[in-house]
Amino acid sequence: MTDRTLQPEAPPVGDTDGGSDTPLLQVRGLTVHFPIKKGILLERQVGAVRAVDGVDLDVARGTTYGLVGESGCGKSTLGRAVLRLVEPTAGDVTFDGTDVRALQGETLRRMRRRMQMIFQDPMASLDPRQSVESILTEPLKAHRIEAGPGGHTARVRELLDLVGLPANASGRYPHEFSGGQRQRVGIARAIALNPDLIVADEPVSALDVSIQAQVVNLLEELQDRLGLTYLVIAHDLALVRHISDTIGVMYLGRLAEQSPSDDLYAHPLHPYTIALMSAVPIPGPAVEDARERILLTGDLPSPADPPAGCRFHTRCPFRQATRCHDEQPELREVRPGHRVACHWAEDILAGRLTAHASAHDPTATRVEAPAP
Repeated sequence: MTDRTLQPEAPPVGDTDGGSDTPLLQVRGLTVHFPIKKGILLERQVGAVRAVDGVDLDVARGTTYGLVGESGCGKSTLGRAVLRLVEPTAGDVTFDGTDVRALQGETLRRMRRRMQMIFQDPMASLDPRQSVESILTEPLKAHRIEAGPGGHTARVRELLDLVGLPANASGRYPHEFSGGQRQRVGIARAIALNPDLIVADEPVSALDVSIQAQVVNLLEELQDRLGLTYLVIAHDLALVRHISDTIGVMYLGRLAEQSPSDDLYAHPLHPYTIALMSAVPIPGPAVEDARERILLTGDLPSPADPPAGCRFHTRCPFRQATRCHDEQPELREVRPGHRVACHWAEDILAGRLTAHASAHDPTATRVEAPAP
């Protein structure tokens, strides 16, 4: 049951329709290019790193969208661009009916009360010179949230209780906590302003495996209690499967595949997704030894000079001559709600296309294996 009584109300920004059927977050054609410059006195642009290169996605209210891919694929840049921590080069970001890219000054500041972020490394994202109480009251003061009857101290106690920390933790400093406890402080800071959307960038990758499940369970509990919407960025396919309603797979700045979580794991249709799935360990030695693994040949291309045609064709075990090299595939619906950017998705689904033998070369470079 949703319970937002512990949170301060955020004022609306712009004209919002508030319809439950409308996605809370809509991204269309989002592009983030970082210029490559050369020269000392007369600096000039000689190219660009195409970190995000035309991404469309929707995040429904109260759900979790998991964004997965190798390091360097652009998923963290996309999350920051949604919050305008990085300025997009092109495209549209619509949050609850409001064009985020059009906001400036006070309206942007008010919108950011409703869009918060959980960072990967809790030690790096918390000021070591501030106590927990100071860390949690800072956003309240920055956004001029009036203190209730118990002052900001009472609010801090509420937040600590929400994330499972004792009230006396408010006087301690980040170095006095374990990694999991520090991440709970980071989560408390993220929910302090009553956000609707939280972008969680690798929220458990810096934590011990034994602690990761506890933090994931906390995120799910807070979603149920506070009605939160998550955009979770991760490379861990097991985590993404557990927490996400919808999953998007990124490769070299573009979405390769997007589907409801269960359908993606039951029927991966993009060759890159299939390779990622084949790298995930399966419990049981007999099953693990018997299954086929797809090893990807070649190196990951540079985002400053992505291949023509399909960006994955240089490493794809299913590639076909000419079309894969020359024509960029569009992200299209192949099954209900299941969209794939591959020319041959229907053939892969029907079993009419199999991986090339060279893709199973034991000397080939293996795709980055997600954490177990």
